[in-house]
Amino acid sequence: MEDKFMRQAIRLAVENVKKGGGPFAALVVKDGAVVASGVNQVTTTNDPTAHAEIVAIRNACRKLKNFQLTGCEIYTTCEPCPMCLGAIYWARPARIYYGSTKEDAASAGFDDSFIYGQLALPHTQRAIQCIPLLRTEALKTFEAWEKRADKVTY
Repeated sequence: MEDKFMRQAIRLAVENVKKGGGPFAALVVKDGAVVASGVNQVTTTNDPTAHAEIVAIRNACRKLKNFQLTGCEIYTTCEPCPMCLGAIYWARPARIYYGSTKEDAASAGFDDSFIYGQLALPHTQRAIQCIPLLRTEALKTFEAWEKRADKVTY
């Protein structure tokens, strides 16, 4: 059954390329049925976060009316980038199936190795300056959160 969903994702990615989008697609599957899909829309929407996995997660969460994808599986045509992997972990699906590797993506011009390298560096050594500012004041946001009796943790 996994092959069927991956082939469907691959077809979506190829169709997306033909329409001018990026070569990536993803499906969210639950109980053997596709809940939602997503294709790369970065250049078509001018949104750097509109990767296929993110789009699929957003669509699935809206449809399921939940911010977590418990019991779901994600089928993605390529090994997730750092952003997508982070979103997937926050969504908490049961598993991820992926087609091509991050090395395959790099060969096609989608190289995430720079980002992986940046994440490993202390914030003072990153290519984009990361400057701490007003930490004491910012900590008040967590104090307010901790006081809420009706908070929904995630």
